[in-house]
Amino acid sequence: MCWARVVSIEVVCCAAVALSGCTPSEPSRKDLLGSPASTAGPVASPASTFALPAPVPDAEKPKMEEPANESKEFPVQKTDAEWQALLTPEQFKITRLKGTERAFTGAYWNTKTPGTYQCVCCGRDLFISDAKFESGCGWPSFFQAVEGAITTQPDDSLGYRRTEIMCSNCGAHLGHVFQDGPAPTGLRFCVNSASVKLIESAEKQQPGTEE
Repeated sequence: MCWARVVSIEVVCCAAVALSGCTPSEPSRKDLLGSPASTAGPVASPASTFALPAPVPDAEKPKMEEPANESKEFPVQKTDAEWQALLTPEQFKITRLKGTERAFTGAYWNTKTPGTYQCVCCGRDLFISDAKFESGCGWPSFFQAVEGAITTQPDDSLGYRRTEIMCSNCGAHLGHVFQDGPAPTGLRFCVNSASVKLIESAEKQQPGTEE
């Protein structure tokens, strides 16, 4: 009976880890704010991994001054049926139901194409490619967002504090922000590929432009 209980406990612990989704690279670190539970666990990392950029010292880390959107009222409002008509099932699950795609499976986790990442729901500019970096976590990562594009709210759904990031225009769930990013901000906006669309830069779109 004792052996059976040990196995049961290990199974429960493993299940909890699998549900954690986009979590800080060091569990002991606290993120700046908070966010909702992931609906899918991570998959194994690919053979090649990336080294994390040097973290910003705690004394130099910025304060997130933008408050959470307490009213939950956003300029763009649609019913679930209207969102479902505009989005794919995966996009709807992640942006409107606060899901999480599996690590290393999204369209943009390793993309280096210059351009602007917009909200897949409303088209709001959220991130620029110059702020994208290789975090090794398996999701697109940015150290900075377009000014005014992101709103946040705390999330304690996994038993510890995380910070959910949402589009400030329509409230779409994007992912989470953590305080373990590189200089100059010290932040890591961990974003689901399904919640954004990449609009390539004008230079990239010009005919005859070579890679």
